[in-house]
Formats: sequence, C-alpha cells, structure tokens
Amino acid sequence: MIPKIRTGTDRSFPLVDYLFGPGKHEEHTNQHLVASWNNFAPDPGPNPERHQVAKLANQLDQPVKALGKLAPANKIWHCSLRTAPGDRHLDDAEWAAIARRIVHATGIAPEGDTAACRWVAVRHAEDHIHIAATLVRQDGRLAALSFDKRKAQAEARLIEKEYGLRQLNPGDGTAAKNPTSQEQWKAERTGRTETPRESLREAVRQAVAGAAGEEEFFTRLREAGLRVKLRNAPSGDVLGYSVALPGDRNRDGEPIWFPGSTLAPDLSLPRIRRRLDTAPATATPETDNRPTHSGRSTPARRRREAAGTAERAAAVLDQDDDEAAAHLVGAGELLDALAQTSPAATRTELRYAARAFERATRSHVRAENADIRALRSAARGIVHAGSALGRGEDGGTTAMVLSTLVLVALAAARWHSARGHAQQAAASRQAAQHLRTAYQQAAATPMRTMREVGRALPEGERRRHDTTIRTVLGSAGTQQGPAREHDALAAVLAEAEKAGHDPKALLEKAVDRRELETARNTTDVLVWRIRRLADLPANPERPHTRTTAGTRARTAPSQARTTQPAPAQPVTDPRRPAPRR
Repeated sequence: MIPKIRTGTDRSFPLVDYLFGPGKHEEHTNQHLVASWNNFAPDPGPNPERHQVAKLANQLDQPVKALGKLAPANKIWHCSLRTAPGDRHLDDAEWAAIARRIVHATGIAPEGDTAACRWVAVRHAEDHIHIAATLVRQDGRLAALSFDKRKAQAEARLIEKEYGLRQLNPGDGTAAKNPTSQEQWKAERTGRTETPRESLREAVRQAVAGAAGEEEFFTRLREAGLRVKLRNAPSGDVLGYSVALPGDRNRDGEPIWFPGSTLAPDLSLPRIRRRLDTAPATATPETDNRPTHSGRSTPARRRREAAGTAERAAAVLDQDDDEAAAHLVGAGELLDALAQTSPAATRTELRYAARAFERATRSHVRAENADIRALRSAARGIVHAGSALGRGEDGGTTAMVLSTLVLVALAAARWHSARGHAQQAAASRQAAQHLRTAYQQAAATPMRTMREVGRALPEGERRRHDTTIRTVLGSAGTQQGPAREHDALAAVLAEAEKAGHDPKALLEKAVDRRELETARNTTDVLVWRIRRLADLPANPERPHTRTTAGTRARTAPSQARTTQPAPAQPVTDPRRPAPRR
C-alpha cells in the first residue's frame, strides 16, 4: 500500500471538487464518502452540483475560517492510499478503517480526540482512496504534524501485513523524491515519456560520472542541453545549483528549476563535491584516444579495464565492510557511464539498470576512508572514450564488463540485506536482472562464436582441456565425452595456451574469486575473466578462419582403416562446402 501526502495553500473546495468530479480522463466512478471526522459529513455523491461540493468544503473549512488571518499558509492536507496490483479487493468498511488508522498515525485526528482536524475519505476507484483534511483543529490549534510521511509509511506496512496485502519494503529516508501527480499529468499532457524531474536526475548522474572537478561537472550539464543556474555567495563562491529542461516552463513562461538536492539527496552540490574530492586520474585527449599495441579501439580498451576494476569492487562488497558503501557509489558512476555510451542493443536495459542501482548507492552508512578513485577513473575513461559501436572488440568487451557488473549488483544486494536495507537490496536485485538482459544481448554473438570454436577443436586437444576443466571445477569425471556446456571455456583455454599461458593455472586463477559463487552461468563468467586475465581479444576468430589441420586430424582414423589411403582432398573439393569468406 502506497501513501502519498501533499499539502496545499487553497481552501478545501478545489480538492473536494476534483475528488467527486469525473477526473482528468473520466476515470472516477461511483464517487462517495467512506469515512469522515464525525461520520455525519454530507456526501455530495458522483459528479455533484457545485452547491453540493461547497456544502462539504465549507464544513471542512470552518476551523480554518475561524482563525482568519492567523490561519497557516498550508491549509489542506491530502493523502492518497493505493493498493498494489494483484492485491485483493477492499470493501468500503475496510477502507474506512484504514483511513482512520492513517489520520490517527499521522496526528491529523488521533483516536478519541474530539477536537482534532476535520477530514473525509473519498473513494472513486476500486484500488484507492483519498483523505482530505484541513490543518486547523476544531479547538483552534494548529495540527501537530511531524514526520507525517514517515509515520504514514510505517502504518501502511502494518496495514499490509494485517490485511494480507502485498508487503512493500520499508524505507529509510534516503530515497529520491517521486514526481508529483501534477508533474506526471503535465508530462502526459505534453507527450513526454517521463517527468522532467526524472530526466534531470538521470542527466545529472551521468554528468557527475567520472568528472574530475566541479567545472567539468557543470560543463557536462550544459553540453547535455540542460539549463544551469548557479547560486553564488556575496564572495562569488558557488553555494548550489539548479537545472531545468529546455522548453519546460510554468504558466508565466519561466523555466521550471530543480535544485540538485530536490532531484536526489546525493545530488546536492555539497554531496557532489565530496565525491569530486576523490578525483579520478585525468588524461589528455591524445592519451584518452590512443590505440593500444594490439590495435584495440579505445571504447573496448576502457571497458576491458573497467571489468577488472568492477571485479575488485565486487570482492570489496563481499568482505561485508562498511567502507564498501563508497564502492557502491563508484559502481553507480560506472553504470551511469556505460548507460550513456553503450551500444544501441544494450542501451535501454543499461539505463534501467543504472536507474535501479542509483537507489542502492544511498544509505545511512558512511564510508570515511574508502578509496574509489579506480572506479571513478574507469567511469571517466568510458565517458571520454565515447560510444561503443556494438560490434567486434567493442561488443565483446561490453559483454565482458556486463558479466562482471551482474556480480557487483548481486554483491550489493547481499551487502544491503545484511544491514536490513530492504529497498536498496531490492533495487540491487532489480539492477542485476536488467544487467543480465543487457549481457545476453551483448554476449549472444561472441559466445556463440566461442562455442563453435570449442566444438571445432581437434578431439585430442578438446579432451585435454575438458579434463583440465573437470579437474579445476570439480565436475564428475565419469561423464563420457566432452561436456557441451564447456565448449566456450575449452575454446578460450586453447586460445590462451597458444598465447603462451598455462591453461590450468589460468583457470585456477579465474576460479579463485569468492563472488563467482553467485553467478547464474559460471562458464560465461570464467570465459570473460580468462579473456581479460590473458589479455586475449574479446572476440575469437570464427572456426572457418582456422587452418584445416583440425579437420584432417579428425578424419585421419577413418582413413587409416581403408586398404589404400585416399589422397587428401583440397579445400576446393566440390563435395565439401566452400570456406566462408
């Protein structure tokens, strides 16, 4: 059950008129009262006449009018209560009892207090009610509201349990502010897929990802097309900032500004400055864009480096230390960097993952001594390298880093769960699911190629690598023939061996990671880890680019059984398929 509380400066009439009216899109049906402060308040009924609405509004406003000029600026308290999709149907009596519990818990109308605020509960849909109250008590005193939103959420968790409803995770006050209903209606009316608040929050997070300093942060905001307004002290020092979307204006034609702190608690300028104090290593544009000795493109190289950095962050999270809280922030920056530069095939899922994981980066745990420069440097490198093309080395290294980030998200879920951070743990698991989907999209082609390479290995070489895999991973030794699920792993071991590595030692090094235990597909994780440790190209050569020695080796035994060996067939023999170019 989700309670949303807002206050307003108007009198009761506009709100009551809306609650009993047809709604913005004729969605209100069977509008009626289910409860009120005295159980005798007049019920205007569905789509009432103006005088019927005025009768109820005037009764609600009487204590406010009695104070005259002494009435508070905020006169109206409005709380909507909605059940989750799939919850059972609640009848009017149940909604009335729930409304009384909410006004009691928040201090609007404590049980037994006959001089409390006046309120009504209106139902105009199957799954929710609205509570409208005035903030002056009937004895002339002001309502004693303190932490009403937090108290309403706590009471809602108890109601869910007692009424058999879907139980939501309790919050800790670190969540970002949700868009208001007015913002949502405006976004829908103007054809936006999301509210300006949500768009700005994502843009600011991406601007701070890997930024080396305050000036670069503000420059990135402007380059992203945002309006930026700085708040300066008389000395000229910057005290804060606000951002606005171009074209988002109020009724007076002025830009609608959002201070960073209203987008999310960690996007205020002081909090951003604290993050910028751990400045990443900077590089010149020439250094950022130079190719490596192997000719890999810069986006691919940066993703390869980020995979190793993310792997170390997962290990830190598994140590269950409070200092890991800072690494969650760094991992969030890395995700934001990937989301804005990822190939088109994975961009949507990565944006979802980054948006989910940003909730996991905020908690009341403070890490005072953690060093996250490596994570911020990895994020900076990815942003400066630019967008990956999604093919060749770029596509393979995208899969490489995503495979590791899934483990980071799962490690974050365990870390938060151990501290009772239910919302952050749920957000981490949600991010992991989006990352898995993005990984499957990025890894489909390179993993298919590696499995083909594994199946094309000479029989003897394949059996040797399969024995190594079973020995290191502890697989059953009685299995007949090579394990098909190890095709890609055998291929990468063969490739590493040709590059001069000891396959068994390399596999043991790759396995020797605690976070591997949570991998859904251990083989995939090991394949990418070995490719990174052995500095192999992210994508292997396809089977048809290899020599035909393996084919001749597999056909030799059948030839030996003939009385007279047949001459070796050339590659251009018409009975064989021509090699693909």
